Amino acid sequence: MGRMEMMILEIFSSILIGFSFMALYLYYIIWMRPEGIRRKMKQLGISGPPPSSFFSGNMEDIKKFMLEKESPRGTITHDYSVFPHFDHWIKDYGPVFVFTMGNMPIMHVSNSDLVKDIRHYLSIDLGRNTFLKETLKPLLGDGIFKANGETWSHQKRIIAPEFYLNKVKGMLDLMVDSASSLLKLWESRMEDGGVEMEVYEDLRNFSADVISRACFGSDYLKGEEIFSKLRALEEALSKPNLLAEITGFRFIPSKSNKEILKLEREVNSLILEMVEGRKASEEKNLLQAILESAKEGFTALNKKAKKFIVDSCKNIYFAGHETTAVAASWCLLMLALHPEWQDLVHAEVTEVCDVLSLDMQSLQKMKILTMVIQETLRLYPPGLLITRESLKDMKIGELQIPKGLGIYIPVPTLHRDPDIWGPEALIFSPERFAHGVTSACGIPQAYIPFGVGTRTCLGQHFAMLELKIVLSHILARFSVSVSQNYHHSPVSRLMLKPEFGIKLIVKKA
Repeated sequence: MGRMEMMILEIFSSILIGFSFMALYLYYIIWMRPEGIRRKMKQLGISGPPPSSFFSGNMEDIKKFMLEKESPRGTITHDYSVFPHFDHWIKDYGPVFVFTMGNMPIMHVSNSDLVKDIRHYLSIDLGRNTFLKETLKPLLGDGIFKANGETWSHQKRIIAPEFYLNKVKGMLDLMVDSASSLLKLWESRMEDGGVEMEVYEDLRNFSADVISRACFGSDYLKGEEIFSKLRALEEALSKPNLLAEITGFRFIPSKSNKEILKLEREVNSLILEMVEGRKASEEKNLLQAILESAKEGFTALNKKAKKFIVDSCKNIYFAGHETTAVAASWCLLMLALHPEWQDLVHAEVTEVCDVLSLDMQSLQKMKILTMVIQETLRLYPPGLLITRESLKDMKIGELQIPKGLGIYIPVPTLHRDPDIWGPEALIFSPERFAHGVTSACGIPQAYIPFGVGTRTCLGQHFAMLELKIVLSHILARFSVSVSQNYHHSPVSRLMLKPEFGIKLIVKKA
């Protein structure tokens, strides 16, 4: 055999060995590792639906259940289902079971006792679930939503103080200004007898204005392009990329991946332009805190520092306005459906304060409005799933959890469980919160609109203040009723959103 033939044989052998190692590696991460976790959970008495596909786990089953889900018709009720697969599997396996997404075994938990144990487990070793981390990386990067361990702890130390109650109180005036702008917009549209409005988009713009001004020192018009492209990114990433999740490759030059990459680069560039314009500012806000932390943590504003800044900003932009906007939209729908509660809130708002000069004391007196918000967050929680992952072997309550197990807590399931909330669990009844969350249900730990444990939403005080301000402004000036063109279809789009918007008839009060 000649030298050339020997070289070709060696190259071919090397390629063959490489492919063999790759095949073994894929077999291990796609099947052997998740199967080992599933086996350990079965030994603990927790079973679940067997994977229907070697590559995708139970995802084909989930798609089938979603396609079979009936579209809601006629009367608006609160027994919607965004997770029909969970509803089906609960009947077969109970409230705690294991299913598989791609190559990740996930334990579904809608048992209130186990939720309580998870809530009390405060170690950072119970981190954010990493499934879809690669898929969502263009939208969230390695920001606080998806970060784990010391990276998450570092980001929390920077961001959390900016949302402490004493800081949030100082944001009241700018929230009032943004709400006043929204009122002027609605008043400009008014006609005799009222006008139909799609309020969700207006509330998204209002909330985007608030988060821009409060945390980044710019008004909505300056950040409009960032928000627009983030929304386009969110839509483009709505379908999980299993190949990216299992292999880490998300740069295959498909048409959708090219569009995602283009949007990601544009968002990153716009945020860095905003940062460059803020370097010399002495104004104290969250962006300045992030910039100062980047200066302390990095020797220069290099690639790593810029990534830290961009990822932090994207997470705050996304979380800071979408969740509040969708919560406010559902609140207005509930009040439109229940005019008796709308009248009570209107009377309270007009009695307690002049909305043009709102202060914290007057907002704290709005007990009825608070009850309405709490009940809406029970029936329509923006955050649908609380997701966790065991980053090492651990014991939660009496359950020994293996490393690598995902945990999903479906919030709507807990919030509408008649064993927890009583026989009227599906009825909009704000008076259940008249004496606070503790007396609202048999198991207060099951009310989790802002998450659980150490990763409870950092911006919950900010969100509640913003909700009270915008709703009190609207209900002091306007009345709302449901449009005949409204189609009730809550859907999962990273959070619980109205698929066709919220169409209301808005009149001057």
